[in-house]
Amino acid sequence: MSTRGSFGLTAAGVSRRVFVQAGFSGLLGLGLPGLLAARAAGSDGLASRRARSVMVILLSGGLGQHDSFDMKPEGPEAIRGEFRPIATAVPGIHYCEHLPGLAARADRLAVVRTMAHPEGNHLVAVHRVLTGHPSNPRGASDLDRVASRDDFPCYAAVLDQVRPRHDGIPSGVALPMRLVEGPLTWPGQDAGFLGPRHDPWQLRLDANRPDLRDDSLKLAPGLDVDRLHRRRHLLGQTMLPPSNDAFLDQQDAALAMLCNGQVARALEVEREDPRVLDRYGQTLFGRTLLLGRRLIEAGVPIVQATMGIVQTWDTHVSNFPRLKDELLPRLDRAVSALLDDMAERGLLEETLIVMLGEFGRTPRISELTPGAVPGRDHWPFVFPTVFAGAGVKGGQVIGKSDRLGAYPVTRSFGPPDLAATIYRALGVDPAIELRDRLGRPLRLCSGEVIDPLYSAAAI
Repeated sequence: MSTRGSFGLTAAGVSRRVFVQAGFSGLLGLGLPGLLAARAAGSDGLASRRARSVMVILLSGGLGQHDSFDMKPEGPEAIRGEFRPIATAVPGIHYCEHLPGLAARADRLAVVRTMAHPEGNHLVAVHRVLTGHPSNPRGASDLDRVASRDDFPCYAAVLDQVRPRHDGIPSGVALPMRLVEGPLTWPGQDAGFLGPRHDPWQLRLDANRPDLRDDSLKLAPGLDVDRLHRRRHLLGQTMLPPSNDAFLDQQDAALAMLCNGQVARALEVEREDPRVLDRYGQTLFGRTLLLGRRLIEAGVPIVQATMGIVQTWDTHVSNFPRLKDELLPRLDRAVSALLDDMAERGLLEETLIVMLGEFGRTPRISELTPGAVPGRDHWPFVFPTVFAGAGVKGGQVIGKSDRLGAYPVTRSFGPPDLAATIYRALGVDPAIELRDRLGRPLRLCSGEVIDPLYSAAAI
């Protein structure tokens, strides 16, 4: 898919509760039991949270540690690869030569080099990093690992349950595309057992549309807010829906969003200064992150911004040409622009930015397909995660991998720790309990906050 030119928005509906239900969610049923059995967040001092919002930048497919933030220039040629490290703004810290923008902004970034978990399968690995939990085993094949209403809920869904909103602004937005490939729908991107009413709102960036507006979020000509409310009141009198009706809940959410207008205005990317558009780059990566910044500015607390489509970063073949000519330069430009833009607007100090893939890549370069340009395969045992904003102390590297970049030699961190860090930053107690569809209590998070992020750690 080409990422040149302008990018527009298409959508299947107007509400965060109806954008993604129109397929898989609807098949799994509405009005599911087993909601929150939680203590009030803030009872343990969480009221003084650091972040107003979180942006998760997902490098779907998995970014190689050797080719980005944990290079091994002294390693064997079959390990170190073609790229060379460059100095950053912080003495002693080096990034890949194809990330010069991020290298210049290393004083804002904290890189955890020892994120790890045991899953080498894309689907279950994505579930781990987007929920902090392993997925429920249902079988050995990929088709048995697809999204299910037994999955643990994603961060935005939990926030929507713990801290519900009634102002028309969704608790979470995911873009630019839903993580789907053929019959496979990636688990971890929805509300799971909390039910479809808590699913994040899904936006789609469409490279074939010349404009960047989503007119489905605007009132039709001749329809104003008062008239819309009167129609809703009349509908409620004639339908007499039962209490806790999920469809009515979706209608109310759509109505609130239409009447609020903040989200619709956030989608009007063409209103941006052309110089800002150019800074992000006329690519899918750039437009995704610019729109993510606008949504956060509008008050959306959690944005999941996937860099590309599902498995874009899965470089089994042509690892070095793809990274050098396409992926790393576009990422470097877009994320650098995001950091500058958010800092200039005063958003960086209250927004936690997290960038990671679902795993890393193998230390040894290999030919998965005989005769193909070599690449790197899946490797979940050590990989980097980049943090910025919301109290994170930049200019540091946390953790160390071995000389081959294969395993941690210092403390490792896992998806549960990532989840605890995200929840704690938002003021949600990681120790609260959710209840699944069978009413069983499940702890929200078993991990610990990655404390070195908030203090200057040794390299």
